[in-house]
Amino acid sequence: MPSDAEPIDGMVRIGTAAQAIGVSIETLRRWERDGRIAFERRGKQRYLAAEDLASLLRDRGAGGDRSSARNRMAGVVVSVEKDGVMAKVEMACGPYRIVSLMSREAADELGLRPGVTATAVVKSTTVIVER
Repeated sequence: MPSDAEPIDGMVRIGTAAQAIGVSIETLRRWERDGRIAFERRGKQRYLAAEDLASLLRDRGAGGDRSSARNRMAGVVVSVEKDGVMAKVEMACGPYRIVSLMSREAADELGLRPGVTATAVVKSTTVIVER
């Protein structure tokens, strides 16, 4: 009988599954409580069948939220400055200050205002740093 720390053939530990999906362990626990996912328990550790993980990844990838961007930072909108056409949105994402310039229409459609949670998605082919 394997210990809690040893891998089990065809099974993935909850932390590994969370990392693969891009969510927190607590999110997976909530999904389990909601009946969206089923874990097998071995001692105090939760395991997910590898085929269930693969299915979940396929289902999540099939939606319209696909993107080539990999740098995602969850945060809170700190300020929004709008003029006739453009909006400057400042976010606090952990220790980082992110500023985005977008159309006023986009900011309005997203409902961006101070205190709203949002995710900054960064995709850049060129980063220049000067002193």
